[in-house]
Amino acid sequence: MGILLTEEAAVPAGGGIVITVLYMVLIFGAMYFILLRPQKKEQKRMAAMLAELAVGDSVLTNSGFYGIVIDITDDTVIIEFGNNKNCRIPMQKSAISQIEKPDAE
Repeated sequence: MGILLTEEAAVPAGGGIVITVLYMVLIFGAMYFILLRPQKKEQKRMAAMLAELAVGDSVLTNSGFYGIVIDITDDTVIIEFGNNKNCRIPMQKSAISQIEKPDAE
């Protein structure tokens, strides 16, 4: 009689480990689709947007300033703000949040 009780007690413990592993896999899968995948999509969208950046484009910076691109180098751009032609500020490309092409009306 004692042998039957120990065998029955061992079966649910093994099943519990499988269910625990299954829950962990489901949680990590959900985290991937909720957190990591959208972040990678946004990074690809930003990289594509900055790759299309050209001189003369109107841009919106992360700080909320609108300006026009005057010069582009590898990592930086020079942006002219306002009507004052002397207000040209170099910025990193990553500081640009939105681009508007001049011929898009």
